[in-house]
Amino acid sequence: MIQTKLYQQSYSMSDKKLRVLASPKIRKFARELGVDINKILGSERKNRVIESDVKKFISEQINTSSIPKKPLVNFNHSDFGEIEIKDIPRVKKIAAKHLSNSWSSIPHVTNHDEVDITEMEDFRKSLKDMYTGEIKKITPLAFIIKALTKCLKKFPSFNSSIDDIENGKITLKKYFHIGVAVDTVHGLMVPKIRNSDQKNINMISSELVEISEKCRNQKIDKKEFLGGSMTITSLGSIGGSFFTPIINYPEVAILGVGKSIKKQVSVNGKFVTRTLLPISLSYDHRIIDGAEAARFNNEIKENLGKNFAYKLAI
Repeated sequence: MIQTKLYQQSYSMSDKKLRVLASPKIRKFARELGVDINKILGSERKNRVIESDVKKFISEQINTSSIPKKPLVNFNHSDFGEIEIKDIPRVKKIAAKHLSNSWSSIPHVTNHDEVDITEMEDFRKSLKDMYTGEIKKITPLAFIIKALTKCLKKFPSFNSSIDDIENGKITLKKYFHIGVAVDTVHGLMVPKIRNSDQKNINMISSELVEISEKCRNQKIDKKEFLGGSMTITSLGSIGGSFFTPIINYPEVAILGVGKSIKKQVSVNGKFVTRTLLPISLSYDHRIIDGAEAARFNNEIKENLGKNFAYKLAI
């Protein structure tokens, strides 16, 4: 309460909105964590905000959350049988706060669709090393990253962040850094494939292997989790079809990818076997509407369709 009064006294001068003092680095740090820096009372001279102030603000917000801290029904699990209490992995504890903020602050909508990747899969499985003649191990994810990058160029609103919604401002990113959800024993990590528009399929495939290993061995720099354009989360290697992925704040969309499956599909009046890939596109409805999301999905389908090799510049 005292902090709130001090904040109001310091920043409510007539109709003018004072700019909170903070370095560009701290402003970026606050944006990446989904915090409005104008709501923070800095601890330095002239109320300048530093990193510890941002962390303290987040901690206070979580502690004063309206989410009940105790169950509505009071009982002990041990009353019903044997239990074991374990520590939640550090990565999951960090992700929990981030995901809670994303889910509570972004109005999510998810569009589901299926992509015909028959020709793409035939091509991918036929790739051979030009020196050894051995089949190259390139996952579908490398192709999807390239296809998604092409889509972001055509639909720039998907490559954006809403940092100042109160004043109607949106940040459009001119770079293309695709986040990839990596499953590890420590929890889910989302490093970036930087400048995906400047890399071919082989380069992206090699980088996927490299960053995945760094995540699993916990040797990746934390800055690699920041500054993304859009994220891909894939269950293809595990199984499942459609789901509802949570947007990786401060991004405005995320593409969920399921396990491809062969289906009988009607083509020119005849049923043929095709390979279909289930996709789930979650988007921020404040800036992206349903029609635009449907067009975005159609573009993904086009980029991974029959003419994918030309479109992806392989």
